[in-house]
Amino acid sequence: MRFVNYKDRKAVAAALKPIYQAANEDAALEALEEFAASDLGKRYPSAVKSFHDAWDKFIPFLAFPPELRRVIYTTNAIESLNYQLRKVTKNRGHFPNDAAAVKLLWLAICDIEDKRARAREKERGLPADKRKASGRLIEGNVTTNWKQALEQLALVYPERINPHL
Repeated sequence: MRFVNYKDRKAVAAALKPIYQAANEDAALEALEEFAASDLGKRYPSAVKSFHDAWDKFIPFLAFPPELRRVIYTTNAIESLNYQLRKVTKNRGHFPNDAAAVKLLWLAICDIEDKRARAREKERGLPADKRKASGRLIEGNVTTNWKQALEQLALVYPERINPHL
C-alpha cells in the first residue's frame, strides 16, 4: 500500500482482498492477474510488482485455513509495540548514554500501556468478538506508577539512571 495514493487505498485494498483470501496458490495467482489487468492494477504497477517479488514468501500463507490466516495477518501486539518504540526513538538522533535510551523506552512503554488500558476499559463488558483493544504488554501486570518504577530502577543502578531528569 505504500505505493498507492492515499485517496485510492480503500479501493486498492478491496481489490487485493481476493488475492490473500484465495483458497490456493492458483486462485491467488489468478486474482493477482485480474488485479493487474484492472484500472487500479494499471495505475499502480508497483503494487503488482511487490506481490510478484514476494510471491515465494506469500504462498506459504495460503496453506493455512482462513480462520488462522486472520490471526496471522492481523497486526499483533509485538509488531505494534515495536512500531511504536521505533517511532519514539526514530527522531531522537543519538542518546548521551544507555540510561537515557532505557528511560525513553520505559516511558514509551508506560504511555503505550496506559493508552491500551484506556481502550480496554472502554470495551469492558462487551462480548469478546466485539472487542478491538490490544492486550496487555506484560500479561498480568500494569505499567503504571512509572515514576516510582524509575526511582526503584535508580536504586538498583544509581550510576546509570537519574529518575529526576
